[in-house]
Amino acid sequence: MFSSKQTDALLERIRLGATMTNREKLNLIVELSIPSILSQITSVLMFFIDASMVGQLGARPSAAIGLVESTTWLLGAFTYASSMGFSVQVAHFIGANDFVKARQVFRHGLICTFFLSLFVAFCGFLVHKPLPYWLGGGADIAHEASLYFLIYALAMPFFQLGNLSGAMLKSSGNMRVPSVVNVAMCVLDVLFNYIFIFRFGLGVVGAAIGTALAIMCGAFSQAYFAIFRSKILALRLDTAPFRWVWDYVRNAVKIGAPMAAQSILMSTAQVVSTIIVAPLGNFAIAANTFAITAESLCYMPGYGIADAATTLVGQSKGAGRLDLCRNFAYMTVALGMAVMAFMGVIMYIFAPEMIGVLTPVEAIRELGIQSLTRVRD
Repeated sequence: MFSSKQTDALLERIRLGATMTNREKLNLIVELSIPSILSQITSVLMFFIDASMVGQLGARPSAAIGLVESTTWLLGAFTYASSMGFSVQVAHFIGANDFVKARQVFRHGLICTFFLSLFVAFCGFLVHKPLPYWLGGGADIAHEASLYFLIYALAMPFFQLGNLSGAMLKSSGNMRVPSVVNVAMCVLDVLFNYIFIFRFGLGVVGAAIGTALAIMCGAFSQAYFAIFRSKILALRLDTAPFRWVWDYVRNAVKIGAPMAAQSILMSTAQVVSTIIVAPLGNFAIAANTFAITAESLCYMPGYGIADAATTLVGQSKGAGRLDLCRNFAYMTVALGMAVMAFMGVIMYIFAPEMIGVLTPVEAIRELGIQSLTRVRD
């Protein structure tokens, strides 16, 4: 188990129409899920690291980041949905053993998501100054919150590149590179944050710069492996000239639009909760944000299993094996429910420790723990 060659061999059996036992299916789900779970957890750890390191400076810097953090997730919803719109198609074509079309979709995805991310970044630039006041923040944190959001928004093209490249690698069955890169991003985030927050004394702005630099490093790394090193997706494997196909874009919209709607609704709910909490003061803003961040860390394993499901169901559908498609769907849903139930217990039991890591301020800790254990009971 957990062998790259074994995983590739099992995925190839899907494409070749070979029979698979339930044990082999479960092994494949687990082998794809664990690296993806690690990848998802480390993506949330980026926010966890920012909150924890800035939290050492007190309530005001924590509140500045917390005020706009939910809005940064709203920006990320667009990148996630657009990446999935193209990566699902890639999984279908890989399942059908049509690697040429898979690479064509990848090229279209690189172009379309690049321009989308520029648009999202531009929108972020337009609203960064009034945003903290729209969210109910006070003048004491508005400036730092605005700068944090601006830097994060300007990093969206790199965030999008990393998101798309990672999604493409996962669709091809390569879960390991995205997970390793995301772990490296967390390490770099700690390093850059330490330099810019504490050594240069930039505080909240330093956290934003550190995170943006870590995102850039991760984006270029994943893009390198997807564009140049992948055995299936490397663009150098194409010999025919590139031709624009609008069907790929339309299909991406059809697939991505429902995902975008779901993600936007969830992110908007978090934004609304921030607006409700903001008038209660900086301690309440910080506690609410820390609770949401800790909670997010607990349900990331579910997203990791969902990534594995996307790969397996997508390739099975592309191979025309609808029976296998249903089997993988049922098995991943059951595994996801079990893992999420377990993570809910972990969150309830270890709420004090999870919040305690984020801030030394006792009042914020108490509010954050109450938010995790009582409101979410």
